[in-house]
Amino acid sequence: MKRSSVVLSFCLVLALAGPAGAKTTFISIGTGGTGGIYYPYGGGVAEIWSKYVQGVKAVAEVTGASVENVKLAHKGETVIGEVMGDVAVAGYRGLGKFKDKKHDILGMAIMYPNLLQVLTLKNNGITAIEQVKGQNISTGSPGSGTNFMTEAVFKALDIPLDSYKDSRLSFTETANALRDGTITVGVWSVGPGTSSILDLATTHEIRILGFTPEQTQKILSTNETYSAVELAGGVYRGVDSPVATIGVWNVMICQSTLDTDLVYQLVKALFEHNDYLRRIHPSAAYTTPENAVKYSPIPLHPGTVKYLQEKGIAVPAALIP
Repeated sequence: MKRSSVVLSFCLVLALAGPAGAKTTFISIGTGGTGGIYYPYGGGVAEIWSKYVQGVKAVAEVTGASVENVKLAHKGETVIGEVMGDVAVAGYRGLGKFKDKKHDILGMAIMYPNLLQVLTLKNNGITAIEQVKGQNISTGSPGSGTNFMTEAVFKALDIPLDSYKDSRLSFTETANALRDGTITVGVWSVGPGTSSILDLATTHEIRILGFTPEQTQKILSTNETYSAVELAGGVYRGVDSPVATIGVWNVMICQSTLDTDLVYQLVKALFEHNDYLRRIHPSAAYTTPENAVKYSPIPLHPGTVKYLQEKGIAVPAALIP
C-alpha cells in the first residue's frame, strides 16, 4: 500500500464506498478565514476534485491560513494547503517561525498574487505607514501569511513590533474592528477585491496606505519572493488612484510524501477545469501550468512535474525535488 493511502488524521483516509468496496480518498484543503479569497478558492478546488477525480472527495477547511497550513500539511492533519510564497519558502527551508525545522512540503500549483493592503479609515488621520507606531492595529490572525508578511515588512522599515498594539484579528474581525473604532489600522495580504474590504468600503471612507520608492526598495532587499506592484484604482469605493504596495504569489502546497499519480490527477483536474474556478473568483485566471514553473518559490511535487512535462512545459532543475 502506498504511503498516501494510510490514514492521515481526519483529512486523508481510505474508506469503503460503493460497489465491491471501491476506495474513496478524502482530502482536506487548508484554506484561511471566510473573509478572504483562500476559502472560496479552496471550496472551488474541492468541488473540481470531487467531481472530476475518480475516487476523491475533497473539502475546504477554515484554518489560520499560511503558517498554520504549512504546519498542518507537514503533520498530515491536512495534505493540501494554500500558502503565501514567502511562508512556503520559510517552511520548506525551516526559517523564521518554523524554528529551524524543514517541513515536508512541495509546491503543487501557483494560485494568484497577493497584494499587501494596509487600511485605515480617512477620519483617523493616518496617511503614512510609519504612523502605525503607537496605534491599535491588526496584522492578521496568528498563523496567517498576512501576519507573517506584515511583520517582515515592518522589520524592513525599522518599525519595532512592540511599537504598536496588535490585536491579530481575522479579515472579517479586522474590518469590524475598523468599523467600530477598536483599531485604527488593519492589514490584509490578499488578492485585490476581497469581500471584507469591499463591504467596509460601502459604509465607510477608507484609505489604503502606500509605500514610498525608498520604503519599497528596503522591503524588496529583505525578501526574494516580494515584488513591487500597484493596487489598481477603482477596486474599492473611494480608492480611485493606484496605490504602490508589495506583492507575493500564493502557492498551493502538498505533503511531499503524497503518491505521484494522485497529485498528477489532482493537478490535471485543477488546470483543465480552471474555467469553473474563475467563475468563483477571477484571480484563478493566474492558476496556469505556465505560472507553476514561472513563479513557484519551492520545488514542485513529482506529480506536478509529470503533468507539466506531459504538456511539453520545461521544468527548471531548481523546481525538481
